[in-house]
Amino acid sequence: MDPSFIIGIILAFGALYAMITMEGASVDALLLPAPMILVLGSTIGVGIASHTIRDTILSVKSLGRMIRGPKKTAASVIPALVGYAERARTEGLLSLEQEVESAPDDFTRNALQSLADGADAEDLRTVMDDEISSASTRNRVASKFYSSLGGYAPTIGIVGTVVSLTHVLENLDEPDHLGHMIAAAFVATLWGLLSANFIWNPIAGRLNRIGAVEVERMNLIMEGMLAIHAGAAPHLVEERLRALAGVKEKSKDKSKSAADGAT
Repeated sequence: MDPSFIIGIILAFGALYAMITMEGASVDALLLPAPMILVLGSTIGVGIASHTIRDTILSVKSLGRMIRGPKKTAASVIPALVGYAERARTEGLLSLEQEVESAPDDFTRNALQSLADGADAEDLRTVMDDEISSASTRNRVASKFYSSLGGYAPTIGIVGTVVSLTHVLENLDEPDHLGHMIAAAFVATLWGLLSANFIWNPIAGRLNRIGAVEVERMNLIMEGMLAIHAGAAPHLVEERLRALAGVKEKSKDKSKSAADGAT
C-alpha cells in the first residue's frame, strides 16, 4: 500500500487546523452542517449528472485502488518476465502454460496462455494493445469524474454564499446577529474551495498517476512477452526491459565489472 495520499491529506488538513488555532478561531465555526451539505451534496450530484451511471460506479470503485496505490511498478515485473524467457528458451513456449496459474494478474495470465497456445505475434500484440487501451480508458474516466467535482465545488460554494447573504439581507433589522450570519455565509465558499483542493483534485491527480504507472507496467509486460515469443535470449530481454523502464544496472554489478576490467 502506498501511503502518500493519506499522508498528504493529513498534512493539508493539519496545516489548516494549525492556522485556525493560531488565529484564535474555532473549528466549530467552520463545521456548519448546512453549507457542508449543500457543497458536498450538490457537488456530487452535479458530478453524477454530468456523467453516466456506469462512469459513476466505476469512479466509486476506483477509490479503493486510489488509496492502495499501484499494485506494482513497471520495473518490478522484469525478474518474472526474465524467468519466463529462461523457461521458454530451455523448455519451449508450451512450458509457459505451467506458469499461467501463478501469474500475478489477468493481463500476464492471458499473455502466457496465448504464448503457450502458439498465438501469432501480431495477434498477441493486438490483443494486448486492446487490453491496455481499455485499462487506460477506465483510468481516464475515473480521474475525469473527480476532476469535474473539483471544478464544480468552488462555484457551488459561491452559490451557497449568495443564498446565505440573501438571508442576511432579510434580517438587517437584527444588527446583533449580522456578524455571525455573514461569517456563516462565507463558510460555503470555504468548503467549496477546500473540498476542491483538499479532496477532489488530489483524488483525480492520484488516479491519473496510478493509471499511468499501470499502463507503463502493462506496456512493459507486452514488450517482454513479444520478445519471448520472438525467442530472444533472456539477458537481451532483461536489457531491453530495463532500458524501457529506465532502470539502471545495480551499482554492485558496475563496480564488479570495473574490477574485472582492472584485473
